[in-house]
Amino acid sequence: MTEAPKSLISRRGLMLLGVQLGVVGVLGWRMRDLQVAQHEHYAMLADENRINLRLIPPERGIVTDRAGVALAINRRNYRVSLVREQVDDPADVLDRLGRIIPIDAETRARTLREITTRSAFVPVVIAEHLAWEDVARISANAPVLPGIVADVGLSRHYPLGRDTGHVVGYVGPVSESDLSKIENPDPVLRIPRFQIGKTGVEQKMEDALRGEAGTLRIEVSAAGRVMRELGRVEGTAGESVALTIDEGLQRYAMDRMADESAAAAVIDVTNGDIMALASAPGFDPNSFVFGIGVAEWNRLLNDEYRPLASKAVAGTYPPGSTFKPVVALAGLAAGVIAPRDRVNCPGFTQLGNRRFHCWKKGGHGRVDLRKSLSQSCDCYYYEVARRVGADAISEMARRLGLGTRHDLPLPAVAGGLMPDRAWKKAARKESWTVGDSFNYGIGQGFTLASPLQLAVMTARVATGNEVVPRLVKAIGGVDLPVEPPGSLGLDPRHLDRVRDGMFAVSNEGTAYRSRIVDPAMLMAGKTGTSQVRVITAAERAKGVTRNDQLPWNRRDHALFIAYAPYDKPRYAIAQIVEHGGGGSAVAAPIARDILLYALHGGLPPLDAYPPEQRDAIEEQRARMPAADAGAAPSANPRDRA
Repeated sequence: MTEAPKSLISRRGLMLLGVQLGVVGVLGWRMRDLQVAQHEHYAMLADENRINLRLIPPERGIVTDRAGVALAINRRNYRVSLVREQVDDPADVLDRLGRIIPIDAETRARTLREITTRSAFVPVVIAEHLAWEDVARISANAPVLPGIVADVGLSRHYPLGRDTGHVVGYVGPVSESDLSKIENPDPVLRIPRFQIGKTGVEQKMEDALRGEAGTLRIEVSAAGRVMRELGRVEGTAGESVALTIDEGLQRYAMDRMADESAAAAVIDVTNGDIMALASAPGFDPNSFVFGIGVAEWNRLLNDEYRPLASKAVAGTYPPGSTFKPVVALAGLAAGVIAPRDRVNCPGFTQLGNRRFHCWKKGGHGRVDLRKSLSQSCDCYYYEVARRVGADAISEMARRLGLGTRHDLPLPAVAGGLMPDRAWKKAARKESWTVGDSFNYGIGQGFTLASPLQLAVMTARVATGNEVVPRLVKAIGGVDLPVEPPGSLGLDPRHLDRVRDGMFAVSNEGTAYRSRIVDPAMLMAGKTGTSQVRVITAAERAKGVTRNDQLPWNRRDHALFIAYAPYDKPRYAIAQIVEHGGGGSAVAAPIARDILLYALHGGLPPLDAYPPEQRDAIEEQRARMPAADAGAAPSANPRDRA
């Protein structure tokens, strides 16, 4: 083999080396040009197509009653939107869409206005809550509807509507006011149109119900348009919340109070579970989810029956004669009265030049503890209150759950007011008087209590235990622990005497016409009427004006408390009918019916009612909204005790 000349190899090597050096030089120059001379230009281009993380709203936890009946759920929300960049003439497309689904002038104008204020690629929602048939028709006509997009999301829905509106509450879009109240807002709260609890359990259990947001990795252009999805991590749904409420009882209570401005609270005395917490009239929380109309809002706001008020927990009222068991227990505990001690009732008690009247004009004669409760004698309790004093009454009231803000996941839970000497000195800059004690003794004057507090008080009297109300049964499917209620430490003999008097109220006295005749479910109760106006001496001289002759808002409040069965208490109830008149005539029949429903776990049989009322009750049931509703006829409106 002939060896190549060394000179030839050297020339080729030099040429190759030169080419390589040239390429490296060009690459080096280009790298320098890119990194130095054109650095800002390419940095900007790289910045314009970037990877973004976006939050995926979590699915909100559901709310149920104690048996799993849905009170707040998420359901599909079919909606239609318009993407401006995909259409030449938005007005024409809206006209075409209007031939498929109804689009009123206000919606059309809003849509055309919004597309001018947003980026061209951002969808503008035209309509929500469409039927599937509407979505199908829109999809079928897609070729002639450029820029129209039909999709589906989730929205909150309240199956029971007005029946649980005050308890469950409702959700609404996050506002700047909402964010200002939160120290470190969750970033998910800044998602457009994200909704949070505004009232009720929805508001107070927000952290548990909301869940945790997921994340979406996307590539977006400098204009903000999504180029592609790179990956996603699904969020964690909110926890379910089971309330102690019984859906059937709650619905029945609302139906039974229909046409009244009223409230009822029912408690299981064995563990404090709130079985019903009803305020009438109700409101439909579904109206608030996507913004309530002006006309409907004004109607609710101007209704004198105050449908937006949660009267059962936030309303406070003078308890009237339903407070007398508290005064009796205070007197017995202090030793200033004995069960058989008698007080004379001529129809009034004289204090200086002022008379404090009994509700019965001619008086009750000589009455002991049992008769004082059975007949609701005011003069007896003037005397007991004078002897025992305000401080002892307030101490007993608080022991029984009055004047206490009970810890429930609801907004505006009222604390009520059980006044004493120190309170009046601090609040009114005045000393306590005997006249103040007289008013306190019959649940008037400064005294205020909510229906919830009165139900707790009744449960504690019925059991002698410190029953604590609770509204949440389980979170995330796990039952919350229930501590057995401890003893109040009251003398059992005193409690028995008061319970016996309350039994006499329902079976012999002022609530006799609203009694339960089923021997296994006999009821003990106490009627009450609280005045909302001052009755002058001149009016008394010519005859006190009947409630039905007064304007509605000047009539007395009607109240009733009760528990049953008497010999083995299970449920306690407190009932108020605002400006209803007499407690025995108006509040007692409603409370009796609700209590019977709770005891039977459904519509009670007619033989639980007095025989003379059964035909009227059947007629009343037929007129009620719910198929399984029942009612009792009103008694004599003259009775006010």
